[in-house]
Amino acid sequence: MPLFAIIIPAYNEEAFLSGTIKAAREAMAEVKRNGELIVVDNNSTDSTAAVASESGADRVVFESHNQIAKARNAGAAATTAELLVFVDADTRINSETLECALSQLESGKVAGGGARVEMDQDVSAIVGWLVETWNRTSSFFRYAAGSFFFCRRDVFEEVGGFDESVYAGEEVWFARRIKKWARGKGMSFIVISDPPIVTSGRKSDWFSSFDFVRQLAVIFLIPWATRSKRLCSMWYSRPERSSKHL
Repeated sequence: MPLFAIIIPAYNEEAFLSGTIKAAREAMAEVKRNGELIVVDNNSTDSTAAVASESGADRVVFESHNQIAKARNAGAAATTAELLVFVDADTRINSETLECALSQLESGKVAGGGARVEMDQDVSAIVGWLVETWNRTSSFFRYAAGSFFFCRRDVFEEVGGFDESVYAGEEVWFARRIKKWARGKGMSFIVISDPPIVTSGRKSDWFSSFDFVRQLAVIFLIPWATRSKRLCSMWYSRPERSSKHL
């Protein structure tokens, strides 16, 4: 039985996924624990599933409902691993961060956590500001970005996994539930500051600053907006002009 599982939800990620799996495999080899890598094909219309299999995924799980929370939960349901590590399909992890996450979970003092985020390219001023603001917020309030989120299986099951009623921000609600659970057990939720995980800045190419401001305004000003896929479209769309950046 694997001790840990890396779970990668992927929707139309044929161009990016092989690099993500390669980085994850290299990290897994360095941490010297029994682990498995699961890719959740979230109803892709491209060759994501085939790329996942060819690139080294131990298993490819299909989830028909195109929703990130649903995909992550499907990946967790497909493994018996005691420790769960969720990595987005456009995120590169390294062995140092993975080792730190696993060691913290194994200590019995940490219920879950995340890591500081860096972009893999130059991004617009608004995106750079958003990333920096998120890093400060996550460090202070102990929240984890969905691009890298780890937790114990017993915690995952007891708090109900990722909230499938929302299409964005599910990692924040999940972190809040884990922190509440952890406080009752004398445990903590941590955010690894160094080394960070590296995630794609491609959305900075795909969308304008106005698009980002509009999307965030909708989410913050309309409390129920995260329950609508249409109102969270930035997380689920691939503009035509984005093809050259994949």
